[in-house]
Order: sequence, then structure tokens, then C-alpha cells
Amino acid sequence: MTQSGVSQHIRKLEDAVGTILVDRSDNHITLTAAGERMFHEAQPVLAALQRLSDSVTGESEYTGTVRIMTPGSAGLILHDRLLSLQLQHAGLIINLRFAPNSDIEHAISGRDTDIGLMTRLPEDPQCAFRRISEERLLLVTPVNAQVDDINSLNALGFIDHPDGAHHANLLLSSNFTDYQQHSQLRRSGYCNQISLILEPVSRGLGYTILPENAVNAFQQQDKIEVQPLAHPVSEPLYLVWRQHHYHARAVANVMEKVENWLSV
Repeated sequence: MTQSGVSQHIRKLEDAVGTILVDRSDNHITLTAAGERMFHEAQPVLAALQRLSDSVTGESEYTGTVRIMTPGSAGLILHDRLLSLQLQHAGLIINLRFAPNSDIEHAISGRDTDIGLMTRLPEDPQCAFRRISEERLLLVTPVNAQVDDINSLNALGFIDHPDGAHHANLLLSSNFTDYQQHSQLRRSGYCNQISLILEPVSRGLGYTILPENAVNAFQQQDKIEVQPLAHPVSEPLYLVWRQHHYHARAVANVMEKVENWLSV
């Protein structure tokens, strides 16, 4: 539709409900308080209409492409379950991408993905979110490594990854008084594949910090060691989507599944 056509429809809707739904000042379009209520209360109504249409036409509630972006640890949990869901629904196509927080936030705000999972709060005002879970962060070293302070960690070397700085700031700042910032860590490697980050650790090339599910998924548990820490640290997990965006039925259904699978 043209912009004038959209504006005309909005004005008709405002006339029908007898209140202003959109603030048009300063050449920006934002929802008023009444518009926010209209948007949120309309969601179940629209969903019910879609279900009615689906029941009449016989269309599956899981039809179409659903784009999901997630950090690695949550992705390891979701991957098999999403494949099983896709096998149950012939019309469903799952597009799953593993990415760091910053890329996920950018994709949500730019409409390049439908569902995002992040381990920090999004900063972009276009992103809506809710906290659904948390997961322990673990300091993982080669077997029999001695860890007393940052110097002993630097002797091992840090196997960095896309969320390495974020994880180090959360975990090390709570457990090592001599830790100040990620840049003081000596890096001995880098890997951006969640399933491979522990491989150099298992070969004695350094240590890393990862969420618990990613550590538990590593096949060679006898070659790595999780260091005990005085102050355990957990990382939050947020379900993220674009603000004021109506989701297709399949997207809404998959989002509900994802939240149920990951919630604690």
C-alpha cells in the first residue's frame, strides 16, 4: 500500500474507536498509549481470526519459513528439537543461525530474523524482550591445570570466541580480584564454532569460559576440567523480537515452543 493509503486506514480506525492511536508529531510515527493497548489487545483477536481461517482452509499452523538467531549454547539445545518439529510439519522451514549478541540484536531491529535469543539486554529500542532462562558460566581448563589468579590464567592463554569478552567480564570479575578487563588476558587462540571451542582446551592450548550446556555437549570430557569457583555466575537468556511487529502464525507458534523448551 502507499503511505497515503496506510494513513487513511489508520484515520478510519481512529474514527471507529474514537481516539488517537498514532502520534504524528516531528515527522515520526509512534503509538500513543491507546495505540499500544490496541496493538497488544488486538494480537489474540488476530490470532483467533487466523486460526479460524486455518481451520476453514485446512492450512497448518506451522507453514512457512521461521528465522531464528541464537548464541551457541542455546542453539545446541534447540537444534535437534527444531529438526523434530520440522519433521512433524511438512510446510515448516526452519532457518537457524548461530551468532553473537550484537549480530542478533542488529538482525532483529533490521527485520533480518524473526526470533532472537540473547544473553544480554538489547539496547536498541526497536527490540522487545523478556527474560526466559539462565545458564551457569564455567571456567574450563586442560586437566590438572592450576588456577590461582589472572597470572596463572595468562600462563595458560585464553581461547577466545565471539562472546569471550562478555563471558570473561561476567565470570572473572566476580572471582579474581586482579581481573580488570578482557584486554589484560593473553589470548592463545580463537574459534567461532561453539562445538569446537573446547578442542584446543582439550589439547592443552589454553582455557576458555562457556555456558554449561556447551561444556556438557563436548565429547572428550576426560580431557577438560571445570574449575571450582568461589562465586558461581549465571548468564541470563532473553527472548527477543521486533517491537510492534505482528508475527505470522508459524513464527508465533515456534516462538512459543522455543520459550517452553528453554524456560526454567
